[in-house]
Amino acid sequence: MPGGDCEFVLWAPKLETVELHLLGPEDRILGMQRGDDGYHRASVRVPQGGQYLYRLPGGGEFPDPASGYQPDGVHGPSEVFDTRSFEWSDSGWMGRALEDHIVYEAHVGTYTPEGTFDAMIPYLPQLRDLGITVIEIMPVAQFPGRRNWGYDGVYPFAVQNSYGGPRGLQKLVDSAHRYGLAVVLDVVYNHLGPEGNYFGQYAPYFTNRYGTPWGAALNFDGPQSDEVRRFFIENALYWLRDFHIDGLRLDAIHGIFDTSATPFLAQLGSAADSLARETGRHIILIAESDLNDVRVLRAREQGGFGHDAQWSDDFHHALHVLLTGEQDGYYMDFGGIHPLSVTLQDGWFFSGQYSRYRQRHHGNSPRGFAPHRFIVCIQNHDQVGNRAEGERLSRLVSFDGLKLAAGATLLSPFVPMMFMGEEYGETSPFLFFSDHGDQQLIEAVRRGRQEEYRMFMGTREIADPQAESTFLDSKLDHSLNSKEPHRTLRSFYQRLLQFRRLHLPFDDLRVQAVSLEAEKSLALRYSSDSSELLTVFNFSDVPCSVAVECPAGFWQKQLDSADAEWHGPGNIAPERLQSDGRIAITVAARSFVVFEPSSE
Repeated sequence: MPGGDCEFVLWAPKLETVELHLLGPEDRILGMQRGDDGYHRASVRVPQGGQYLYRLPGGGEFPDPASGYQPDGVHGPSEVFDTRSFEWSDSGWMGRALEDHIVYEAHVGTYTPEGTFDAMIPYLPQLRDLGITVIEIMPVAQFPGRRNWGYDGVYPFAVQNSYGGPRGLQKLVDSAHRYGLAVVLDVVYNHLGPEGNYFGQYAPYFTNRYGTPWGAALNFDGPQSDEVRRFFIENALYWLRDFHIDGLRLDAIHGIFDTSATPFLAQLGSAADSLARETGRHIILIAESDLNDVRVLRAREQGGFGHDAQWSDDFHHALHVLLTGEQDGYYMDFGGIHPLSVTLQDGWFFSGQYSRYRQRHHGNSPRGFAPHRFIVCIQNHDQVGNRAEGERLSRLVSFDGLKLAAGATLLSPFVPMMFMGEEYGETSPFLFFSDHGDQQLIEAVRRGRQEEYRMFMGTREIADPQAESTFLDSKLDHSLNSKEPHRTLRSFYQRLLQFRRLHLPFDDLRVQAVSLEAEKSLALRYSSDSSELLTVFNFSDVPCSVAVECPAGFWQKQLDSADAEWHGPGNIAPERLQSDGRIAITVAARSFVVFEPSSE
C-alpha cells in the first residue's frame, strides 16, 4: 500500500505529553514533540490506511479531532487518508453563480435504498433534467452509528463511513460537476454531537459562557479561541479545496456565540473569498439564521459577515399558513396574504415589528439586498422532520395545493430550494432518527422527543428515533415518479423551472404587489429592463376575481396551474386580456396564473 512521511499535528495545550499509537501494520507508540504553541507533532512514515490513536497521560487513547476518516465509527481509531490523491475530472469546472442556483436538499442515507454516495450518482442526470443546478447535501461529518440526520456529527473532517467515506464523497462531487451540478455541503459549526466527543480531553474547544439547545457551545470568543476558530476555518477550506465543494450551508448560525470585534463568521467569509479569488471558482456561503439580521449579508467593510445568502424562514411560514391554515408555534405570527406579500417584496417579513411568538420585537429590514441573496422553500428537513409525524406537504394539502406551493416558491424572485422528493409529491415521512450506542443517551433522546410533541400527540407515541424502522420509513420511494399524479407533478415542476430560467432575470428584477384581496389572493408584477410578468395566486377554496393595475396593452397567459394538463379542475382565466391600465383576472380555486405582455 503506498505511503510516505506523515506529520501528525494535535492541538492539546492543556497536556504536557501526548503519545502517538500506530496500530498497524506495525504496532508502535511514539512520543510527540510539544511546541510552545500547544501543538504536539510527530513525523513518521505511515502507509495509506494506517490507523492510529492519541494516548494521553493516564493511558486513555482517543481518536484524532481532525481525523479524516473513522472507518469503525466515532469510538474507533482514526485512519490516514490522502484526500489529495483522488483523480478529478472537473478541471474546467468553475461552479455556479448564486443567481443561477436552483437548490435540491438531500439526505444521503434516505435518498436511496443503499443510502450511499455511490447510489446517488445514477440520479444526477434526472435532477439536471428536472432543472436543478445545485445539490445541497445534509451533514456528512462522522456521527454515531449508521443513521442520523447528520447534526450530531463529532469529527468535522471525517466523512461518514456508512455513506462511503471520503472517497465516496469525492466521486459524487466529481460526477455532479460532470452533469453541470454544483454541490453545497451542510456544515455544523455551532456544536458537536455528544457521543464520541473527546474534544474536551485535548483543548478548550467549548465554553460554559453560553449554551445551545443541542450541546455545549463552541469557544469562538474566549481564552484560546484563536485556535478553535482556526480549526473550523480549516475545516471549511478542507471541504472547498480537497473535495471541490462549491459552497457551504452554515447550520443555525444563531447558535454561534461570538462577541469579538472580528466575528468568526466574518473571518470565515474572508477565508472563503480568498480561496475563490485564488482558484477563480464561485464559492458560496449560505447561512441559516432565525434572527432576520442583515449583518449576515452586509459587507465585512460595513460591519457584516459578508456571506452570499441566507435562508428566509418567513417565506416558508407565510406560505405554509396560507396553504394549511396551521397557526401553532411560530406560525401564530403569520396569517392572511400580507406576510407573504411583504416577504416577496423585501426578503423576509419581520423587520423590527412585534412577534407574538417571541413576545418581543424581531428582525431588521432587508430592503436593498438583491432577491438572490435569499434562499426560500416550502419544505426542508427541519420543517418536515420536526413535525411530530414527519408529514410532508403531500400529506397536508391537495394536489392543487402542491402545485400552488410550487408556483409560489419556484416563481418567487428568490433562490428556490426543494426538499428531496418534493418534485413528485413523495408520501413517505421524513422522521427524526438516530443510531446511538450509549443507552442513557438513547433514552434521553426518546424522552426529549416525546415531551417535545406531548401537546400535539397526547399519550400517543411518536416514532422511536432509535428504531431502524423509523429510518427505513423515511426513505424515498422513487417508483412514484412513474405513477400518477406524481408523474404529472414532476412534469409541472420541470415546466416551472424552465419558465423561471427563461423569464426571471435577476440582475434588475423589481417586485411589486399590485393587489391584495380577501386575505387569500395576491397579484404580483415582476419587471426588469428586459421583461415583465404578472402573476396572480389564489389560496382560497373558491374562484376569485382580482382587479389589477398594469400597463395598457395585451397580456397573454403563459401558465395556469388549473389547466387539465396538470390534473387541474379546468382553467377559467382567459388566454388573452386587454388592459386599459386596469384588468380583472378570474382565477380558479387553489391555483395561480401567469401573464406577460404580447403584441396584438
